[in-house]
Amino acid sequence: MTIAGTPGDLKTPLLDDTVDGSADHKGRPARRSTTGRWISAYFIISVEVAERFAYYGIQANLINYLTGRLGMSMAGAAENVNTWTGAGGLLPLVGAFVADSYLGRYLTIVLASLLYILGLGFLTLSAVLPSGCQNSNQITSCSPSQLQIILFFFSLYLVAAGQGGHKPCTQAFGADQFDGRNSEEFKAKSSFFNWWYFGNNFGIIIAYTILSYIQENLSWGLGFGIPCIVMTVALLIFLLGTRTYRYSVKNDERKSPFVRIGKVFIAAAKNWRTMPSSVDEGTPNHQVSQQFKCLNKALLTPDGFSQENGGQCTIDDVEEPKAVLRVFSKENGGQCTIDDVEEAKAVLRLFPIWATCLGYAIVFAQSSTFFTKQGITMDRSIGWGIDIPAASLQAFIGLSIVLTIPMYDRILVPTARALTGKPSGITMLQRIGTGLFISATSMVVAALVEVKRLKTAQQYGLVDTWDAILPMSIWWLLPQYILFGVSQVFTMIGLQEFFYDQVPTELRSLGIALYLCIFGVGSFLSSLLISAIEKATEGGGHSWFSDNLNQAHLDYYYCVLAGDPRQPTEYPPVQ
Repeated sequence: MTIAGTPGDLKTPLLDDTVDGSADHKGRPARRSTTGRWISAYFIISVEVAERFAYYGIQANLINYLTGRLGMSMAGAAENVNTWTGAGGLLPLVGAFVADSYLGRYLTIVLASLLYILGLGFLTLSAVLPSGCQNSNQITSCSPSQLQIILFFFSLYLVAAGQGGHKPCTQAFGADQFDGRNSEEFKAKSSFFNWWYFGNNFGIIIAYTILSYIQENLSWGLGFGIPCIVMTVALLIFLLGTRTYRYSVKNDERKSPFVRIGKVFIAAAKNWRTMPSSVDEGTPNHQVSQQFKCLNKALLTPDGFSQENGGQCTIDDVEEPKAVLRVFSKENGGQCTIDDVEEAKAVLRLFPIWATCLGYAIVFAQSSTFFTKQGITMDRSIGWGIDIPAASLQAFIGLSIVLTIPMYDRILVPTARALTGKPSGITMLQRIGTGLFISATSMVVAALVEVKRLKTAQQYGLVDTWDAILPMSIWWLLPQYILFGVSQVFTMIGLQEFFYDQVPTELRSLGIALYLCIFGVGSFLSSLLISAIEKATEGGGHSWFSDNLNQAHLDYYYCVLAGDPRQPTEYPPVQ
């Protein structure tokens, strides 16, 4: 037995009240009275708030930086934002693998934070380098230096790598501080997830409001430098809590869940032509599920053909498939066990929901790209000569989440519980489905608002003026942002709960990573969709994603995302 990612080594067990499966920073069994619980959770929540502040401080205004300082087209900038977001969503799989197999969650968080700080430092350096593009809000004709471009994208993906190690570990490490077998700590653990999500969105709201303003009105270098300083301070705070944390005890007898699951799929693929033959008398008396029976072939011996009957199957072979499985165990030199196969099946059962929610992930990518570009063309004045940054409206996503969660928990759940008799009011799948419907509704609203914006541009003769500010308030965009936030309360939290609950205990960090990679793959799909639609519509002279938004047709694109079955070429031509 070893400790997963602790600074010390395993010592002699103490005689006081200890927490099973956990150790302190010196490797001794963790004492309930001096480790874990809220005193540790506050340190972990603080570093997560800082990480969300840093990440969204970059993402919120990234498309404006790309079209302004780096002089990219709107479609090209949106593709780059989606690609970076996609990489950030897939890299948690790597982070979870490293944490579960080698370093443990604590050390992975520390190293990921250092990567994060290094990336933010380089990002700040790239922003202060002189550029030929001075207008940060509009698309200009310019050519920044090759060094600036290389340094910018290198640092950007260094930040994505840091996030990949950070995201799958911090939430799980925070939950590790509460013992689910203790009634008092079990209640506190449930409360922890609420405060976790609240803190998460608190950091996001600050990033959208304060950093967006600094980046657009003061300095990009300062706007990227502040997150670097905040992450450095947060890492120091996290390290201060080292003595208070509970660290998971790792079982050396079992390999990484990633390795076990991977071997099941490989063994099943190798044995796909093999027919089961004889019964191993030493086979453990386990129940093998009949769902995804193709994976049961991972339990077969390489010589699965019966030597009797010339390798042919008998009637008994066909009628009793369970009885002919020979289980690989340590005693007979095999690798896959029934438990390994059942774990692989548990992960495979998540795939239908995972694939279904990719459409939601594509919609999720729009708030930081096209929503922001729409806002730049609209009247952003709030009086007293102050113009709010277009990216700051994303703060209303977090604000709507913070306001909706208490209403969901205190009003909707009790009402639904009285009607359905279920403790959670509605099932996890019903919760996810409700969020999907609301997200589609937000796209319909976004399309209607864009139609209004285009008509305003035509009415005032501003269609050909790409940098014109339309006499239409930016607050027209508010409903789509609010609906977008409400949908997250249902779908995002529902997905977190589903992917955490539907996998075995050892695989829960993998479950969180799989949930996160939905949005990584969705961002890549969004980028591919933009490229395909641009290629299909640019023949008429202006694509749906024209650099001049007054000549573009984002309303058509939003209709596609809302589920309009028409092909891009079937829409009316761009005027």
